[in-house]
Amino acid sequence: MKVLFVGNSHTFFNDMPELFARFVEKTAGEKPEVVMLAYGGRDYKWHRQEYFVLRFNLMYGNYDYCILQQAAHPYPPREETLEDGGFLIDLCRKQGVTPVVYMTWAEKKKPENQQKMIDTCQTLAKEKGALLAPVGEVWQQVQQQYPDIELYFRDGEHAGPYGDYLIAGVMCKLLTGDLSSEIITDGFDFLQQETGIIEDKERIPVKLDKEKTEKIWKIINNQPW
Repeated sequence: MKVLFVGNSHTFFNDMPELFARFVEKTAGEKPEVVMLAYGGRDYKWHRQEYFVLRFNLMYGNYDYCILQQAAHPYPPREETLEDGGFLIDLCRKQGVTPVVYMTWAEKKKPENQQKMIDTCQTLAKEKGALLAPVGEVWQQVQQQYPDIELYFRDGEHAGPYGDYLIAGVMCKLLTGDLSSEIITDGFDFLQQETGIIEDKERIPVKLDKEKTEKIWKIINNQPW
């Protein structure tokens, strides 16, 4: 399996694509190849305007899946998301790559924003026949059932180690149809300085609490898809 991740910091935070690859390896027995085109603050419109980079990757990268993540905070207008997202999905299909709509989560202080993300992503995936990775819905369920599990980074917007654990698990189950019964407790953590600069040495492996990861694992595995 070869997967291209397209998005912004909600894709690259805590090296989520690498964590996804480890989930798949544990589940399916073979580690997928992951590639990322993600730039801070970028949305579907930006990736559409700079589409020659994406086009090249899709034409020559031999990808199986392309995971498309829209900007999140603030979330762009519905019609803009449908139009620009539809363009990117069509670009994937022209090259025989399966498109995946990556639903993000609302800000910690603005949970009311989640429904807009859910409705828009569901519509985009349904209208264009793309796969839907309902991360935002699973995120919402974990928050409601286990408020003691902190999914957010300290800015209340990005994912913390448990949040990216959730994202990687959702992606793994969606693309493989399964999630390893062996509870993974490894994660990554970005330690961000006040300057906002993240250096390579600041990405550190972390051991996650097994009880908390089991709770997240069960919610993901109980999803109907």
